[in-house]
Amino acid sequence: MTSPVSATVGAGRDGVVAARHLARWLALWLALAATPTFAVMAVLTAMTGGGPADLLCAGGQGSLLGGMVPMYFLMSAFHSAAWLRLIAERRGGG
Repeated sequence: MTSPVSATVGAGRDGVVAARHLARWLALWLALAATPTFAVMAVLTAMTGGGPADLLCAGGQGSLLGGMVPMYFLMSAFHSAAWLRLIAERRGGG
């Protein structure tokens, strides 16, 4: 027979495990959402044309990496690790 204290500790451990699982799941889905979100933002910004934000980001220096569109594409590329990891796991495990 278990004591009430040990039952409470067990329930606490299950809660911690569940919280960690939820945190990992949430982090994965947020990471997966970042890449397409930034890609869509880049396309929409390119379609709507420049604005005040483009002037601020470009800084008037004429850089190829200046402006919002290249920034969004770079952010999309930097956040693509979660997608690449998911694809690699599916190919290796399937």
